[in-house]
Amino acid sequence: MHKITICSLAAVSALILSSCSKFGPLSSDNVRVTPTPLEAVGFEVPATINATFPQKYMKKKATVTVTPVLKYEGGETTATGTTFQGEKVQGNGTTVSYKAGGNYTIRATFPYSDEMQKSDLYLRFDARVGDKAVSLPDVKVGYGIVSTGGLLRQTISTTHPAQAADAYQRVIRQKQEAQIKYLVNQANIRASELNSTSVKDFITILKEINDNQETLRLQNIEVSAYASPEGRYDFNEKLAEKRQDTSTDYVSQQLKQNKMKTDVDTKFTAEDWDGFQQLVSTSTIQDKDVILRVLSMYQDPAERERQIRNMSVVYDELAKGVLPELRRARLIANYDVIGRSDEQILQQYQDEPSELNVEELLYGANLQSDDQLKKQWYEKITKIYPQDERAFNNLAKIAYQNGDVNTAANYLKKAKSLNPNSAEVAANEALLALVNGDIDKAEMSLAKGTTADTYTEILGNLNMAKGNYAAAESNLNKVYTNSAALAQILNRDYAAAANTLANISNADAYTSYLKAILAARRNDANQVISNLRTAISLNPDLATRAAKDLEFTKYAAQVAALVK
Repeated sequence: MHKITICSLAAVSALILSSCSKFGPLSSDNVRVTPTPLEAVGFEVPATINATFPQKYMKKKATVTVTPVLKYEGGETTATGTTFQGEKVQGNGTTVSYKAGGNYTIRATFPYSDEMQKSDLYLRFDARVGDKAVSLPDVKVGYGIVSTGGLLRQTISTTHPAQAADAYQRVIRQKQEAQIKYLVNQANIRASELNSTSVKDFITILKEINDNQETLRLQNIEVSAYASPEGRYDFNEKLAEKRQDTSTDYVSQQLKQNKMKTDVDTKFTAEDWDGFQQLVSTSTIQDKDVILRVLSMYQDPAERERQIRNMSVVYDELAKGVLPELRRARLIANYDVIGRSDEQILQQYQDEPSELNVEELLYGANLQSDDQLKKQWYEKITKIYPQDERAFNNLAKIAYQNGDVNTAANYLKKAKSLNPNSAEVAANEALLALVNGDIDKAEMSLAKGTTADTYTEILGNLNMAKGNYAAAESNLNKVYTNSAALAQILNRDYAAAANTLANISNADAYTSYLKAILAARRNDANQVISNLRTAISLNPDLATRAAKDLEFTKYAAQVAALVK
């Protein structure tokens, strides 16, 4: 009689034990689920389950594995189970004190699918006492999923893939430099200097510019004359000015011979201490650090020279290897190389595209008005320049934007084989990984795509998939896509979401569906129904979604009438 009484009391007070040897039903009163209802976060449904195990709950030889289960029409999905054990069990489970009981947390994650919108959360038990299995019923502990976060799978299609840019510049600034050297204390130009390679190249480029005025344009010529930093300053000043005059006269003669006119900008430097410091820094002079220290310690030119002359051995090296290089005039011809105009590129493509370089072809592709024409250009580039990954990347972009993810993946695979270090390819790989729900791969790929043009936008979608909604909204600032609006809704920035949705240029069914969700959160019944009507007219499958969507619970009757 005494034993029966103890067992009866245990049945009333314990959560699981209903007899001295068996487990009984679990009460949901001892379980709290956060959040309730559950919420989809990108491609997953996370749940935190807090269970209270009362005193004398867990028998010392008992083992219970608790598995969270989402049940929905047509199926169920389980999360990883958690094992609890009594004090006399030798195992890897969490030990629960028989006398003290305690509070324990189970963290569950379910891969999200739209079938889960209307679902219930259960706990399933695999229980044993010693070697004997005990059958226990599943216990319902939660209901439903707010599926708005799961819309990322649909809205990510509006995200812009990264474009591999061309490096075409119609006008490229170039320069040709010559140097005329003078003897010490002289300003006359020697014939030997006019026969130097740099002067000959300078004259050659002037002739080329004159003979090819459609593709080369002279901007100006700079003449800079110098005297080395030795001797009196006033003498050096006059000497440098004379060198300026003789070198300018020479340039003027060459312009006249080629019948060319341009600005000639002149200047002279009496004592070229900057040039002196640069040459000493790059020299092999043993005591060059001492010389450089003198330059930094003394600002007066005369004192600098005096201190350096005091180092007699060093000064001999300077006189032979450095100072002669500073007695000079620099001639710089600044000119532009002019490439093909837009019209010329388009015409050359029609005549013979192989005559265009890859930068011109990539540039020309971007001049096309629609994706089909762009695609034709990029396909042509892959044949003429098959080793350049950019055309393959941009073909992947077009395929993605047209909803052909498999083709996009194939183009990206080819692009990566040609250039594994392409930031654009890495960013687009991350985008495709997100489409496939692979957050880890997306994160690894995107780390290599930081310089891609849409890196921040793709990062915003990655942050949304991870549930970092504030960061996602920041990443997607001033991006007008369904994904950007979804991030703002999830971050509860409804004013920003309304502005984004109003500015989406290619609005689709999901744009209207997001407008309906936004209206529901703002308690605007008319806009809920109006936008759902538009969404369903564009995509009838959204009627089924709307009927199960917990966002519209308050408007269930109106939605039911709409989706009939």
